[in-house]
Amino acid sequence: MAGIRVFRPLVVLALLEVVLALGQNVEKITFEAAFQGRCGHWSPCDQLCYDLHDGMYECDCRPGYKLDKNGYSCSGVKTTTPMTNPVGEMIAKVDDDKKDKDKNDDGVEDILYIRGASFTIHVGPQTKNTTANSTNINVTTSAPRNPVEMEVTTQGPNLEQKFPSTTEVMPSTQPSCPLDCGPGGNCYVNMDQLNEEVYIGDEDGYGYGYGYGYGYDSMAMDLEGNEISPRRNQGSFRHRCQCPLGKGGDRCQLETEVESPRFTGSGWLSFPALKVAYKHVEIKLEFRPEAYDGILLLATEKDDLQGDFMALILYRGFVEFRFDCGSGVGIARSSQTVKLNEWNTLTAYRYRWDAWLQLNQERRVDGRSKGLFARITFREPLFIGGPGNTTGLDRLPIRTGFKGCVRHLEANEHHYRFPLAPQGDATNGFDVEECSADRCSKVPCFHGGKCLTTGGDTAVCLCPLGYTGDLCETIVDLQVPLFNGSSYLAYPGLGDTSIDFLEFSMVFKATSPEGVILYNGDHDDGTGDFVALYLHKSFLFFTFDLGTGSASVRSQRRVRLDKWQEVRVSRTGRMATLHLEHEGTEEILAPGAFTNLVVSLDLYVGGAPSTVEYTPKIRTTTGFVGCVQQFILNGREIGILAEAVSGSNVANCGHACEARPCGDAECRPLRDRFTCRCQAGGQHPCPAPDRTKTSDPSAGMANPASKITRSVQAFAGSESYLHFNDADTMKRIISYRVDINMRFRASSSSGLLLWSGRQTDRRKQMDDNDDFLALGLNRGYLTLAYNLGSGEAVLRYNLTRLDDDLWHRIRAVRNEQWASLIVDNGTGVSASSPGQLRQLNTDTGLYVGGAPDIVRTTGRRYRKGIVGCISDLVLNSDFSVPLTSPAQATNTHACIP
Repeated sequence: MAGIRVFRPLVVLALLEVVLALGQNVEKITFEAAFQGRCGHWSPCDQLCYDLHDGMYECDCRPGYKLDKNGYSCSGVKTTTPMTNPVGEMIAKVDDDKKDKDKNDDGVEDILYIRGASFTIHVGPQTKNTTANSTNINVTTSAPRNPVEMEVTTQGPNLEQKFPSTTEVMPSTQPSCPLDCGPGGNCYVNMDQLNEEVYIGDEDGYGYGYGYGYGYDSMAMDLEGNEISPRRNQGSFRHRCQCPLGKGGDRCQLETEVESPRFTGSGWLSFPALKVAYKHVEIKLEFRPEAYDGILLLATEKDDLQGDFMALILYRGFVEFRFDCGSGVGIARSSQTVKLNEWNTLTAYRYRWDAWLQLNQERRVDGRSKGLFARITFREPLFIGGPGNTTGLDRLPIRTGFKGCVRHLEANEHHYRFPLAPQGDATNGFDVEECSADRCSKVPCFHGGKCLTTGGDTAVCLCPLGYTGDLCETIVDLQVPLFNGSSYLAYPGLGDTSIDFLEFSMVFKATSPEGVILYNGDHDDGTGDFVALYLHKSFLFFTFDLGTGSASVRSQRRVRLDKWQEVRVSRTGRMATLHLEHEGTEEILAPGAFTNLVVSLDLYVGGAPSTVEYTPKIRTTTGFVGCVQQFILNGREIGILAEAVSGSNVANCGHACEARPCGDAECRPLRDRFTCRCQAGGQHPCPAPDRTKTSDPSAGMANPASKITRSVQAFAGSESYLHFNDADTMKRIISYRVDINMRFRASSSSGLLLWSGRQTDRRKQMDDNDDFLALGLNRGYLTLAYNLGSGEAVLRYNLTRLDDDLWHRIRAVRNEQWASLIVDNGTGVSASSPGQLRQLNTDTGLYVGGAPDIVRTTGRRYRKGIVGCISDLVLNSDFSVPLTSPAQATNTHACIP
């Protein structure tokens, strides 16, 4: 035996299912064949070998050959491998039957082992001394009492396709559906729930709110005051027809042609089951979604989704490719969301366990299924636009159908035609209509323009920045942007720059009483935090939500149309102010406890790419119609055209700057006028000031600078200060906690910003343990000092110099003994005071910008006040100190912008 090589490939015949046929003494055994080990020199494979999971491998054959049923030898396609046992003869017979039925296949069968294939064999009766290890199994193929039952997957279409019952099961109390929906149509009885938005308040003003009724009465009380369950409101019944493919109208009475189908969310199309797709499949799809969730494509082994399946779904805006070869689901998920109401391209590819997905021009994302099996069996129809008759949809994260259009479907290089056979490939379908958005295929938008249907038979082009015309064919030199209701400009979002505070001003001219001027949200489905400035019925609104409820502040009067005007919005914590020129300042305090704004999307001016991005908490979703010429955000002027990252349908406003009156210099719009700003190193001299022109000869010569800036106070540094001693201010200073948020600019390197302390005799110096709080600049750096009665703490912000005459936002927080400083939303620094005292007790009131007899008042800590301007002083995120109405103002004046 030493000279004999023993070849022992371990053939695993996995006995997966043993079913005893009661009364017939018959045992039903389902098995699968694979090999244990690894591919290599000892592999029994005749031609090709593939390693599987879990220490297994399988054999395959080259083109022109097929794998025999022993799992390792190959034979020519037209030859018949001899079988040496009855089981092999049964398999061969079934294969021959399947080949006769599947004449359209390419002749190369792609089956290595048959999952789920079962046959019935007769187990002979055991004698008294028979053991489990010596069971005598007699395989019979001809005896009628031992019939052969075999299940084999097919690659051809299942001609006996099942279609869903489209009549909903309704309670017996509901009326029957009386509609005649014609041949093939089905009548639905739907009960509409009460889910309407409720508006409370006057037509134009404050005190409004929104609520939703969900078909239930309000919570009731019994006689003892206990809450009892609400009663469900009576809904209303609505009947409609679900029309088969090729029919339309409210009674399915119209003949329709569907070249590019549009799905309603409850419809679908069915095609024959996928062919030759066991091992690999490539799907290409062009679709135009109208909602972020829905089943795009579904192909299964069983109609209850319990076997193999492959699905393309939209889930929360992302595309997911899910597939199961029989031992675990693999998922490939797009890295970006789909573009709503735009055409998207999608390619999904699967080979064995591995798959990848590519949405539009983004990078490919990969996925991999689990377990041993690498092939998928498809027996049920291929459904597009919905799940069809498939049940068991709890295996998917969604169950609703796709809502939108599909204009191209390709699987393994077969291009599907959507009409019913024989004109097309579809075998059936319901609730499918022709996609009107496909009219855009006849509208060639140039220079990257995007087509948008407008109803009827018309479509228009949305042009990118710098282009205009019906087809975006005309180049335009943009100077002052004009928005037409379908336009927008996009900028980098506020993000981390406006967590605690936000301030912006805009100069605009509206020509319509409705429209969103500015919007920034957190999620593209309209949920989460947001800020919005918009016109509604000619009133100007600022609405925001920090996560615990929205708040809105409204202008006192209606905005004058076709007139340039400036608006200024400021938000600090929960409090926001709105100031429209020639009016007073309006304030609002947001509900709840959250004070931070969290927004992650782009900031839009003039509109948005889709109204879906708007929150339902604003009172209009119409795009702004008018012009915007200046945008200052958090103290920095934004290049309204130069800094836009994208935009659409923006034209020129008809301003004098369009004629390039400043030559090589920059033309700066100033309402209906303009000024010229010289460029450093320019070849030509800057035009003289008397060349300032106007596009409106009747316009006055008044300085258009907003009177808003006049309310910003400037300080001279010496005996220059504001004093406050009102109860609202002092109850926030004298407490265990204070949160100071303010904006200032300074040209002096040292100076006092805020002071609150104890009154002392003029002949005495300040006691070392007198309570005080001081905020100021020391050699250009912000310094916070405080004493709660048991020792002084000094906190210095050394990261940024602030004596650059630029606007800065600072936040100083003291919470009992601990304190922190933040400058311009940067990194914070903190410190703690000594001792055990935790409350600040002062009686001098609050001095802003300086203090009287400042050396003595501050105990020689400061010798002068600040030289610069201070605005937006907010305490504890809910109280704005009225800088224009102090108890005392000494040597202050209006800040020069």
